Amino acid sequence: MIYTVTLNPALDKTVEIPSLTIDSVNRITSMRTDPGGKGINVSKVISKLGGKSIATGILGGDTGRSILSAVEAMGIETAFLFAEGETRTNMKIVDPVQHTNTDINEPGIEVSESIPEQLLCNMLSKLTAEDIVVLSGSIPKGCPKTVYRDWINACSQKGARVILDADGEQFSAGLGSGPYLIKPNHHELSALMGRDLSTPAELGCAAHELRKQYAIQKIVVSMGGAGALYVSADEMIHAEGLQVPVGSTVGAGDSVVAALAIAEEKGMSLEEAARLSTATGAANVMCNGSQAAEYEVIEELLSKVVLHRL
Repeated sequence: MIYTVTLNPALDKTVEIPSLTIDSVNRITSMRTDPGGKGINVSKVISKLGGKSIATGILGGDTGRSILSAVEAMGIETAFLFAEGETRTNMKIVDPVQHTNTDINEPGIEVSESIPEQLLCNMLSKLTAEDIVVLSGSIPKGCPKTVYRDWINACSQKGARVILDADGEQFSAGLGSGPYLIKPNHHELSALMGRDLSTPAELGCAAHELRKQYAIQKIVVSMGGAGALYVSADEMIHAEGLQVPVGSTVGAGDSVVAALAIAEEKGMSLEEAARLSTATGAANVMCNGSQAAEYEVIEELLSKVVLHRL
């Protein structure tokens, strides 16, 4: 089973504003809302890929109940805990004229340390060595900065494979526990290594350094429009980015993580994982809001993915 953990979910409100202008009145031409947060986005895409997952995390208030109802209506199994306060609402502004995507994210609720501890205990009571755990996104106020490190340690002791997709302090702290797979972007990897990395070769060398230093099995480095780099102990593959019409970039990285989790569960090769995740990411970019692309769209893109072995 794949578990997705979203400690700081959100209701994603995506609006379209042609020619967004600062310090002026702007008019919305279309709007949609979706249950969001990185882990929830991963679960939505896993479902479209024909897989199953258990979405877990922390919710609060009426917004949290709306998110829970929406996720369950998608046929996704859930195991959320409720805390005091109201789950955040995030605004995503798409400007189709200037071709920009702007995120305005609320900070989220504040929780006591006992909430994430209880959430972890609940998951560990069912977790097995066959399972995959996806830890992604920001954490709410009140969570210890080491929460991802602690979760990785606990899940790894159960034999589960942990995929970490975070940034900042949570990413740095989590590395020390040796997650199975991480997905930094090229800017994050450059910052972590303390030097500018731009070419696939440079990024690949840095990824190998990081993999050996922290006993990480696989590293996927997203490179924006240039695609992504897939690195394991004995393989390195550069997948070119697919050129597709952009609906929204919200959740694009989460869709890549979803495909990687499915690939791990199915025992796919690194090449197969690279092809599936590249197509899945591109298909979701074509969607509006943080909705997940249909599998038929992903399937059409699979044959268009160009891979280079380095």
